[in-house]
Amino acid sequence: RENHVRPQAYAIARPRIPVCRRFVPCALLGTAPNQGLILTEIERGKDNPAPDEFFYDYPRICYHADASWHAQLTKLYAERLPYGDDVLLLDLMTSWVSHYPTDGRNWGRVTGMGMNADELTKNPQLDFFKLQDLNEKRTLPFESNTLSAVTIALSVQYLSYPEEITAEIARVLQPGGSCIVSFSNRMFPSKAIYGWRGRSEAQRLLLVAKYFQNCANFETTELIDKTTPLNTLSLISQSLFDYRFTGDPFYAIVATKKAT
Repeated sequence: RENHVRPQAYAIARPRIPVCRRFVPCALLGTAPNQGLILTEIERGKDNPAPDEFFYDYPRICYHADASWHAQLTKLYAERLPYGDDVLLLDLMTSWVSHYPTDGRNWGRVTGMGMNADELTKNPQLDFFKLQDLNEKRTLPFESNTLSAVTIALSVQYLSYPEEITAEIARVLQPGGSCIVSFSNRMFPSKAIYGWRGRSEAQRLLLVAKYFQNCANFETTELIDKTTPLNTLSLISQSLFDYRFTGDPFYAIVATKKAT
């Protein structure tokens, strides 16, 4: 389903988003037996295995990271995303905010793909949106070599089959196009895969990088880690005393498709 959306303004609630405190030890996850796969079947599991459409059937008009994290992502997009009338962007697994720069630059078309129509309708940066559960239908509804860039923010941990989605991103990107995946340490624990929850934050960055390095169509993969020791101490403080004294840690991967 495709829908055209118009910019609107909304009052935003900002509830506290919990940090996952339950982990599956990496030693229990094993190694993917099949060449080309990154995750084992155990790692693809979730505490809540019900279809995602039930979990996302009501809108969550809230931020899933703090203001500093959002500012860092918008700055990264300003530096790395192309712009102009011929540029086609896809914001994958998005909701009511895309974090794209609002400094007057324009794009030919911005398409969003997500799970909740109410959230997507409220996103002022989308020209069109499509509803699709990527864990059920793991193909993207675009022609090959057509998109200039793809972005995924704060959602990669919910993909049960990231290898297939990465291959699809490579297919739809134009030669030389890029995919930017960003995340922090927050999540909906019951819907994050065990392969994510069983890794440390540094290991998660390497895991996402491996998704792209495992795909032959990507040429380079840049890892961005803007954390400091204070982020680690703050996470420990929150887990023990429910008190955070610094912002959310910022991680990102910038993967570039081969030019030919």
